[in-house]
Amino acid sequence: MDCRREDLEDLLTDPLYFQAVFHSTARAKALLQAQAELGLANESIAKRNLALQNDLYKLRSETQAAFDEAKFFQDRWKEVEKQQKELYSRLSPSFLLMRLKHSATAQDDLSESLASSFIHPPPPVVEEGSTLTDADIDRFVKEFKETRKTFHKRVIWADRWSNGRVSWRED
Repeated sequence: MDCRREDLEDLLTDPLYFQAVFHSTARAKALLQAQAELGLANESIAKRNLALQNDLYKLRSETQAAFDEAKFFQDRWKEVEKQQKELYSRLSPSFLLMRLKHSATAQDDLSESLASSFIHPPPPVVEEGSTLTDADIDRFVKEFKETRKTFHKRVIWADRWSNGRVSWRED
């Protein structure tokens, strides 16, 4: 821009003149145009964002619900895992061996109580002077043999198991 001294002094003293000259330059026009385009682009983006706002709120609430559900199932999984561990502990070899030994002891107690009740029957069962019939004796012998057989089987399995001669398949 070619200016005389008086024009330059007028530019410095008169702000309106300065603004008019400044905005008439090509560079200022280009900057103002770029600023206007950026403003329009910003406005367009803002409108698009506002249009998406409801969808985004809906998506946020769905995401929160999915997260809450996942958290619930994660907590539930811990409970189920604990229950599973408790159930599986009842199936562990050491627990089953203990149950086998306890059942052998219970079976021994049962056979001993059968024998004791046969030898010393309770008073209302046998009246004085009456004797046991052959059928009573046969019934006792059969029942006693079965309980003792079960007892001895359990003792044999427990001994084998304790000595490592019983193996468990893990399938």
